[in-house]
Amino acid sequence: MKANTQRYAVVDPATGELVREYPSATDAAMNQALNAAANAYRKWSQQTTVAQRAELLGTVAALHTAHSGELARIAQREMGKPLDEAVAEVEFSASIYSFYAANAHTFLADEPIDLIEGAGTAFLRRQPVGVLLGIMPWNYPYYQVARFAAPNLVLGNTIMLKPASQCPESSAALQRIFTDAGFPEGCYVNVYATNEQAADAIADPRVQGVSFTGSERAGAQVAEQAGRHLKKVVLELGGSDPFIVLSSDDLDATAQAAVDTRFENTGQACNAGKRIIVAADIHDEFLDTFTKKVLARADGVAPLSSVAAAERLEEQVQRAVDDGATLICQGRRDGAFFPPAVLSGLSPASPSAAEELFGPVATVYRAGSEAEAVELANSTPYGLGSYVFTTDPEQAMRVADRIEAGMVFINGVGLEGPELPFGGVKRSGFGRELGRAGIDEFANKKLIRTART
Repeated sequence: MKANTQRYAVVDPATGELVREYPSATDAAMNQALNAAANAYRKWSQQTTVAQRAELLGTVAALHTAHSGELARIAQREMGKPLDEAVAEVEFSASIYSFYAANAHTFLADEPIDLIEGAGTAFLRRQPVGVLLGIMPWNYPYYQVARFAAPNLVLGNTIMLKPASQCPESSAALQRIFTDAGFPEGCYVNVYATNEQAADAIADPRVQGVSFTGSERAGAQVAEQAGRHLKKVVLELGGSDPFIVLSSDDLDATAQAAVDTRFENTGQACNAGKRIIVAADIHDEFLDTFTKKVLARADGVAPLSSVAAAERLEEQVQRAVDDGATLICQGRRDGAFFPPAVLSGLSPASPSAAEELFGPVATVYRAGSEAEAVELANSTPYGLGSYVFTTDPEQAMRVADRIEAGMVFINGVGLEGPELPFGGVKRSGFGRELGRAGIDEFANKKLIRTART
């Protein structure tokens, strides 16, 4: 978590061009940001109603929609996201703000408790806790912020947002949106903090909680710092999600679904189906179909987020090949561009099998039985999402129940929604975002009990 400097810069991964650098925050600016968020909280939480906060969120949603093209082009410059996918991300983010604007009154209504004995009443009242620090990643610069900011702002918390170092332009655009929407100064504060300053902010008594999305290593450091200072933390970390195919009445469509989830955002999604686990009786046919579809994506492939990311993926793939895997791809890495590829024949016991491949590479495994498929699915330290494809509804539920993951999607991909809780178990983190669960993470669920009516 500690580092003396951090470079905030937009470097177009398609060209390697340095577009613009942004200065890191000074210690004085960090203190000013913390003061602004803390001062705003006292007014924001006490002097506004849920309806007023929800109305502002609705405006944020509308501004996302109005500026979707501009926001999408910024994301494309920063981390190489294909333009159509960037537009879709902005639109999904707008739907999250709209969802919480529409449902906040219901989510934050007092929750009666039936008393076992005694007269009087009891209920839970959800109230904000204070300033929250969000440490966000680069792969979904709008969506990740929406998941964190929307429920907490409508609840009455205030937000201090540290963006990824390669996303200063998108984070500045978001700051403008919240300002233009009418949020008072300090309710949403974007800061180009260094890692050291972020660690100090976690320790600061003005901050009451931390939400982190990123790598397992950095998440462990954030959790350690938060735990040392008794701060609530939500972690959304890496994933190596299994995509289990046990049977199919349309193998071509199932293979296409596997391609769609694996190669969204050029394979740079924590909850992508990265490990394709296929029943032995359909494995060969599936592998052939899937591989052809993967190789067909080579034309017009987008770059990874940086040259360093592509180099790291190249090293991981080479280790897998050294461990006995067969690699099928067309072409070689060119700067930040990495050709779509399929790995097969990798032993589940290989050290490479436990790694998360963050890019356009899928690993395909053969499973001799349902039990073996589940064992393979659970054989990583991660537990974020998972996918199960089968024509047997009872088998689908049986397997879903046994998978060690925070989310299971059956016979479909791209099924996420603002109403559905998102999060994992094991080393994929803990806590939930989105849905009713997302507004509960940083809420004081205050018990109010009266002795008589």
